[in-house]
Amino acid sequence: MFASRISRALPRATSSVTRTAPLRTPLGSSFTRRWNSDDADKKVKGPVIGIDLGTTNSAVAVMEGQTAKIIENSEGARTTPSVVAFAQDGERLVGVSAKRQAVVNPENTLFATKRLIGRKFTDAEVQRDIKEVPYKIVQHTNGDAWVSARGEKYSPSQIGGFVLQKMKETAEAYLTKPVQNAVVTVPAYFNDSQRQATKDAGQIAGLNVLRVVNEPTAAALAYGLEKDEDKIIAVYDLGGGTFDISVLEIQKGVFEVKSTNGDTHLGGEDFDIHLVRHLVQQFKKDSGIDLSGDRMAIQRIREAAEKAKIELSSSMQTDINLPFITADSSGPKHINQKLSRSQLEKLVDPLITRTIEPVRKALKDANLAAKDIQEVILVGGMTRMPKVSESVKSIFGRDPAKSVNPDEAVAMGAAIQGGVLAGNVTDVLLLDVTPLSLGIETLGGVFTRLINRNTTIPTKKSQIFSTAADFQTAVEIKVYQGERELVRDNKMLGNFQLVGIPPAHRGVPQIEVTFDIDADAIVHVHAKDKSTNKDHSITIASGSGLSDAEIQNMVDDSERYAESDKERKAAIEAANRSDSVLNDTEKALNEFADRLDKTEADGIREKITALREFVSKSQSGEGTATAAELKEKTDELQMASLNLFDKMHKARAESGEAKPEGAEGGASEGEAKDGEKKP
Repeated sequence: MFASRISRALPRATSSVTRTAPLRTPLGSSFTRRWNSDDADKKVKGPVIGIDLGTTNSAVAVMEGQTAKIIENSEGARTTPSVVAFAQDGERLVGVSAKRQAVVNPENTLFATKRLIGRKFTDAEVQRDIKEVPYKIVQHTNGDAWVSARGEKYSPSQIGGFVLQKMKETAEAYLTKPVQNAVVTVPAYFNDSQRQATKDAGQIAGLNVLRVVNEPTAAALAYGLEKDEDKIIAVYDLGGGTFDISVLEIQKGVFEVKSTNGDTHLGGEDFDIHLVRHLVQQFKKDSGIDLSGDRMAIQRIREAAEKAKIELSSSMQTDINLPFITADSSGPKHINQKLSRSQLEKLVDPLITRTIEPVRKALKDANLAAKDIQEVILVGGMTRMPKVSESVKSIFGRDPAKSVNPDEAVAMGAAIQGGVLAGNVTDVLLLDVTPLSLGIETLGGVFTRLINRNTTIPTKKSQIFSTAADFQTAVEIKVYQGERELVRDNKMLGNFQLVGIPPAHRGVPQIEVTFDIDADAIVHVHAKDKSTNKDHSITIASGSGLSDAEIQNMVDDSERYAESDKERKAAIEAANRSDSVLNDTEKALNEFADRLDKTEADGIREKITALREFVSKSQSGEGTATAAELKEKTDELQMASLNLFDKMHKARAESGEAKPEGAEGGASEGEAKDGEKKP
């Protein structure tokens, strides 16, 4: 007879399992807090990078000596947009290039997918997101929320993997060596499924994720690494898509998290959405036209809203001007609105207010009052908003510290933890906590906790259970995570059956259930029948529902894209060189066309027009030109214009002018030496 759940001891027989009172037997329960992980004994080889995989932007850092350094990307920026797009020709764009083309390709530009990671399609948060993003959120066969672009389905882990791969490439370009190992951060309030899905993303990117660290904890490492004084701090982290609050005690290099709380669906994206709604409603009021169904218009408004939000952090008023946003029978329509800081603050005040209750809960769980907090650290781009900073000051009664960069502290802290794992940083010990309680279902759908939230990890807890029905031979263990009293209100992480229990009267069999949480806050569950030593173990599967085969397929796809990315990069560089040749040739033709016969001049113009169109398509991602094809067409233009440049040189020599740089033989500076880049 199979048990459908576990129950507490009751005076009536059931077809379930009953809980043995732990205080009546020495086998009732055991608890182990493993203060030291294996880090001290198992040092990794090679560089370990720290990656902040953000909802809106990501960053990568590495330890140089005893200092964490942010690595700039190929565009020279210290953060990279967490945006992935698929161009018309199938090319995959990541980062700045993906964000730049979002307006003209909104349905195939994927952003804020971190909010979907580890979530089911039916989740209320996912259903809200479906209405707010221009791309399609679809239901995978296992019920998870995936996204769709160009007719292909992608898991949020896969999209995160593309961004992580970009961070990996950025680090490799700086370090000039391969990078395999990384520490990746997640919101402190991420559940087990979301953490597993983030590790999957790292695997897809070709990274060995040594540790998953909570974002506010990483920021605390960045803050406290070079500080000697002992203190209790709070980290208020309001980023692009999530909010976390953590309370930590720092003592002689030991960073101990006392409590954490938060909201995994509250951040800058929500602030943008509120402003977008306001602008759409105002435009409808002024013009009678509803733009909510126009994806391209909404993407333009979204970008304008984000820009206005940022500007109002330092200005009292800004203008939002979007010409030709749409048109009707009377002609084109434009958005021209003024927005003040006070208007924005009024619009988003409910969102800021939502951060207050998690802060109070975190203080309560740490058994501290707001006055006990000696320093408040602000992390995440949204904390630059003056109203947010004022709210934090009103809660804690002190001005927040300004000693860390809100956009970079998390990646730097991840790099520091990477230094610890590599053995390069020896005077730091990080003691993090599990953000949510873990337990099993007992009779009546009750959630019975084995490990309470804010327990320091790694940790292990065992509990003895017994059968509730006579001659019961199997039990089913259902594992949940959450804070509600009934399992239906918490998240089910997994379930398994322990079979082969010898038939006996109820209450006789001794079944030991053990929860083991590793340093990544990922759960391992083990059940054993103590009379037969038969056991069963489970590592809670990722909420992404990705099998090893699916992950390997995604790794293979990523590698395939990596090759095409190299080809596209070479094509873009060739297009840029061609563009330089075009500019030089056009300039020479405009000045000296009268020295050529009409047929020759017209021929050069035709080649300029053809190459210009070819280059334009290549740079926009619409074309499929290779670097070799671009070089061939550029060479054709240069050969056709040899006579033009010869006449230009002679004319300038006669007048005593210096010839233009890069004009020798009709070659641009970028073509002066084969394969040599322009400085």
